Amino acid sequence: MASASANDLHLVPLGAGDLIDRAVRLYRRHLLTLMRIAAPPVVVSAIGWVMWTIGIREVANTPSTGALVSYVLLLIGAIAVILIGKLLSLIVMGGASRNLVMHLLWNEPVLARTTYAAVKSRFWGLLGASVLVMFWLIAASFLGFIGAELIVGLMAVMIFAVSSVAPGWLLFIIGVIGAMVVIVVFCWLFFFMVGKVAYIPQVLLVEGKGVFESLSRSFALAKGNARRVMAMTFFITFATYSALMVLVIPLGWYGYLNGIDPSPWSAAQWPVWYAIGYGIMEPLSSILLAPVWMLGMSLLYVDERVRHEGYDIELMASQKLPEMPQIDVTSPLSPALAVGPKRLPLQKPVPANILGLR
Repeated sequence: MASASANDLHLVPLGAGDLIDRAVRLYRRHLLTLMRIAAPPVVVSAIGWVMWTIGIREVANTPSTGALVSYVLLLIGAIAVILIGKLLSLIVMGGASRNLVMHLLWNEPVLARTTYAAVKSRFWGLLGASVLVMFWLIAASFLGFIGAELIVGLMAVMIFAVSSVAPGWLLFIIGVIGAMVVIVVFCWLFFFMVGKVAYIPQVLLVEGKGVFESLSRSFALAKGNARRVMAMTFFITFATYSALMVLVIPLGWYGYLNGIDPSPWSAAQWPVWYAIGYGIMEPLSSILLAPVWMLGMSLLYVDERVRHEGYDIELMASQKLPEMPQIDVTSPLSPALAVGPKRLPLQKPVPANILGLR
């Protein structure tokens, strides 16, 4: 059976493992640049977490009503800042998609200024798309919880029905199987919904479409991608928390040597400096891993077009042939990289291998 290599992606569609492998290799090649791209929104979120840590510690200890109101307002502001940081992260990831796809097509350099120029060129469209994606994620979570609750209810009825005659070990096995079914149902419903909007930023920046056009286009491309989106999400989640542990453990040892109990159950007794340091570890770990998500989704977008539209033929033609003349002909397919007024100019450096991987 044929296997995908770095140079024959256009011949063999990528599985979840291939996507993760290529995303990690590209990440290693452009580590510092990708961290600079991801850092500004994460810094905003980190500021929000600092505000939250201070407010939540002081709101229960302040003796005066005026100070209590101030700390409550601080908590509200912290929530707003954290949400703004998450929203900015979605916007920046969308802006990075154009630079990354340009790199995958023609080996265009991956630069922070190119990414933020793309963000500036389509900021309001990216903002609308990011808000739409956030609400869609909430709806997907709600749908997943409804499906999980239905399974929990059915399992509870089943266990109640047999509890008087079944041995304890059988009830335990039924409970374990039920828990696994609940997790599977939730994940399937959630990622089935999330996969439908996975390509909105790429369509917006790469194909130059509007927000709602990008939504319908993402629906059209997202056929059978739930498992690969799920695999990417689990990998990023596991890697992020691994990085978080690498950051938290040294802080915990330092606190322990200074007489602080680092267990989360003693958080109320932590000094302010330790609580703030602990609170910003999660945003800092996402600086390290958010670029892998950017790369993975850009690779997945290109692969979907290879699968559904023969995108590899257009990529090879765009690399080997001169630029097509501007004639008044409407194509049923979207171009490799849209250009036009209010969009970034298209530059074609020295051609590279498909997806720029060696």
